[in-house]
Amino acid sequence: MIDQTRHPENTPMRSDAVEEHEFAARMEELMSEIAELPPEEKERLEKLAVQTQVRHEKMRQTVTKLQDSLDHLRLSVKYLCFDLEATRRENGYLRKLLQEERGEEEM
Repeated sequence: MIDQTRHPENTPMRSDAVEEHEFAARMEELMSEIAELPPEEKERLEKLAVQTQVRHEKMRQTVTKLQDSLDHLRLSVKYLCFDLEATRRENGYLRKLLQEERGEEEM
């Protein structure tokens, strides 16, 4: 599923699956390049690459939780709007009944 919303530069956003696949491919490429380095550089860069993977996964989980929270918020707002409209209709109806009742008492 490709999200049809656009970045400010008017370029279509890619789906999360494509971005995840691209990240994994680039990390794999980076790890293979790091493997060819001398041991003293290799260890330090492998550690940084693993930290990057961990941070990326945490960020992905955070974004997923945020999206879920936004979905819940949108639904809550829809229910609140529905409830507000129902309350307004009921309020109008009750005001009309009160006016009619007051009109009958004056006669």
